[in-house]
Amino acid sequence: MTTLTDISRKTTKGVAFLIEDSTPHDIFTPEDLSDEHLAVGRMVDEFWANEVEPNLPAIREKKPGAAMAVLRKSVDLGLTAMAIPEEYGGMAMDLPSLMVTAERMGRDGSYGGWHSAHTGIGTLPIVYFGNEQQKRKYLPKLAKVELLAAYALTEPLAGSDALSARTRADLAPDGKHYILNGQKMWITNGGAADLFTVFAKVGGEKFTAFLVERSFAGVSSGAEEHKMGITGSSTTAVYLDNVAVPVENVLGEIGRGHVIAFNILNIGRLKLGPALVGAAKNVLAISIKYAKQRKAFGSTISEFGAIQHKLAEMMIRIFVTESMAWRVVGLIESQMHAAESANNQNQELKAIEEFAAECSMVKVYAAEMLDYVVDEGVQIHGGYGYHQDYAVERYYRDARINRLFEGTSEINRLVITGMPLKRAARGLLPLFEAAREVLQQLNQPLKSAGNAADAETTLVHNAKQIALLTLAAAHQKFGAQLEQQQEIVMNLSDIIMEVFAMESALLRARKLAAAGAGLNAADACAVYLRDAIAKVELSSRTILSAVQSGDDLRRYLSRVREYANHDPVNAIALRRQIAVRLLASERYTV
Repeated sequence: MTTLTDISRKTTKGVAFLIEDSTPHDIFTPEDLSDEHLAVGRMVDEFWANEVEPNLPAIREKKPGAAMAVLRKSVDLGLTAMAIPEEYGGMAMDLPSLMVTAERMGRDGSYGGWHSAHTGIGTLPIVYFGNEQQKRKYLPKLAKVELLAAYALTEPLAGSDALSARTRADLAPDGKHYILNGQKMWITNGGAADLFTVFAKVGGEKFTAFLVERSFAGVSSGAEEHKMGITGSSTTAVYLDNVAVPVENVLGEIGRGHVIAFNILNIGRLKLGPALVGAAKNVLAISIKYAKQRKAFGSTISEFGAIQHKLAEMMIRIFVTESMAWRVVGLIESQMHAAESANNQNQELKAIEEFAAECSMVKVYAAEMLDYVVDEGVQIHGGYGYHQDYAVERYYRDARINRLFEGTSEINRLVITGMPLKRAARGLLPLFEAAREVLQQLNQPLKSAGNAADAETTLVHNAKQIALLTLAAAHQKFGAQLEQQQEIVMNLSDIIMEVFAMESALLRARKLAAAGAGLNAADACAVYLRDAIAKVELSSRTILSAVQSGDDLRRYLSRVREYANHDPVNAIALRRQIAVRLLASERYTV
């Protein structure tokens, strides 16, 4: 079993970063991965080069059996059994090992879809919520891909609003089966899966999860959907026509299906982080190499400042996303090690649930980061980037789904603000108290934050103050109804997410610097923090203008300007330095 070593033992609460300070030692970064984790990465790299890469054309063209053949070859390396406990034929690897693998699988959306849907949302519901009988029946076969798994939640009229599902489950007169009727949409692996986690309402009311085998009479798949991207993945509708499901195939408790649905989505959101970082790193490397080869006006385009700006900004956004994702992995691992429970799966599930808002931040930020990276990748390639013979064209199309996967970015933004608001209302997080304290200081001179010479620490501190001040004003205006004000919530979520991103990037850059490394990281952080505080200020102004007016509004805006005020850096020179290092290495490097 792979275990995380040398991780921070500091435990905290979800979104507590808004009201707590952390040190570089407190966070986990990719540089802290153990030799075992790095060995996992090398193993996956080798498998990708030898088995996946040669078969990608056939997979993307949906050649029958191509993806499944590769997936079954990965069984010998344990890649389909990493999250499954040893007693059920699995590898029982830790969360960082799964993230290392996810990054490598993110290189291609088509094959990555097959693998992640099976090993993640397809298998994990049974790992975390299955009873002993269900685990012994299904997990060994899932580990060996004797059964292919899929997750059937979405419906034609119930996408983001999952709990409005119309699929019904009615207890049969014999009391031994539930009869399921309904339709599911956009099911990844839907055309080939042998086992579905299906969500239906018992008696039309109690939202419940069921394990449904394709072999059950009445289960069928629709035609493969014609998608914008990830064309080699299987996406179909799944139809349930009077399907008799044994009562022992109820997963979890009747009426508690939402617990399964939302927790599995949390895990999927976190895994998207490294997967999309993996894709972005590939696009950056491809773009660097193209820029060094393409000539215009007598020189390679890599010498042009406009191109160097794009390459550097791509690196900056990847660095920030990567820092956020691995910090969350460390938070979850620290929470798990601090918990006292004999059930490792239960510990991990509770830890992931604690940081559900952070998982949503990783998902949103990573999806929007990759959209930027692929868009600039196409731009660097010029007209060739629009041609299907060039990889960036495919990456561009494949990337768009990630703002819809695992809950839309809008739904996740509701979670980012909604989760801490709920916890604060229940007294589990002293968020309102901290916000009121900032509000009470509104008419007092602004206090200096720590060492005035440390401008970057001050920027992060002040971003937190803006977040708390803005939250206080919004909550003062709307109270318990704040969550209904979606435009306000979207902007609050952007502020909260930027604060987490700023602090994660800064702490990682400082940790690298202490180890005598991270020249790109330091420059990236210097540029990013100043860009981010401007975004925080803009979102705050948008909210404050909606909740205040007159002299009160002017007082709030004046304080926000004070918090956001900073001395600029020479961002052009710093980006050029980053670009020069990237061009020398021809890949992402910190």
